Amino acid sequence: MTNSYPQALTIAGSDSDGSAGMQADLHTFFARGIYGASVMTACVAGNSYGIHASVPMPTDFIDQEFADLADDYQIRASKTGMLADSALIETVVKNYQKADFGPLVVDPVIMTKHGNQLLEESAFNTLRTDLLPLATVLTPNFYEAEKIAEMSIKNDDDMVLATKKMQAMGAKNIITKGSHADTNQQEVRDYVLLESGEGFWLSEPYHETDRVNGTGDTLSACITAELAKGTPMKKAIQIAKQFVNAAIGEPIEVGHKFGPINHWAALDRQLS
Repeated sequence: MTNSYPQALTIAGSDSDGSAGMQADLHTFFARGIYGASVMTACVAGNSYGIHASVPMPTDFIDQEFADLADDYQIRASKTGMLADSALIETVVKNYQKADFGPLVVDPVIMTKHGNQLLEESAFNTLRTDLLPLATVLTPNFYEAEKIAEMSIKNDDDMVLATKKMQAMGAKNIITKGSHADTNQQEVRDYVLLESGEGFWLSEPYHETDRVNGTGDTLSACITAELAKGTPMKKAIQIAKQFVNAAIGEPIEVGHKFGPINHWAALDRQLS
């Protein structure tokens, strides 16, 4: 039957070294048994040493990407990655609202896991007011949660409060990722708040490694893939957490410095 195979969409930038962005999303879709389509919003030149150049796609080109996919494919779930400026965010919001591309997973890509801001302030405000309310799932890291909720997170109660604040802004389901700042930590704990009001913690072992490029992309892409398959929301988030932890825990030797995670580590595991 035409379009019977589950399809998911990544709306993100292309990373030339394949470790993050659109490439990490497509690796994840493949590993989770999903056909992956893409709307390219930017091109990034970089390697394991860092990012050295980037170019945003023209908004009329992005319009055409959306139109072509809507004319031919049956996208069952979508996700966003890094959107460079307000114009790109507004273009993505406009096109997503016109298309029937399923639930939307928003990886906000505002700040790095070390607290460095990636998005200019004007674009951040557009993301929070225009894109965040469309999010079926929001996946901020620790520093992004502080930025969006406009508060410091110092303990578990603060993380719960920040997550509730973000849900009040319109995002339906949220996984707030824990901090990696403690050099002696043994686990990574994330807080999940579902649309139903159920809240719970997810915990996986902490791995001391510099091969963590693309972890946020992969988490949000795995949730997207599971939703495209019809997996219930809670289970989709749990599977994504396990998938990413396996990918970090069994690194592959690619590049010289900050390498990618291993999207094939969990292929022979039963995730639940």
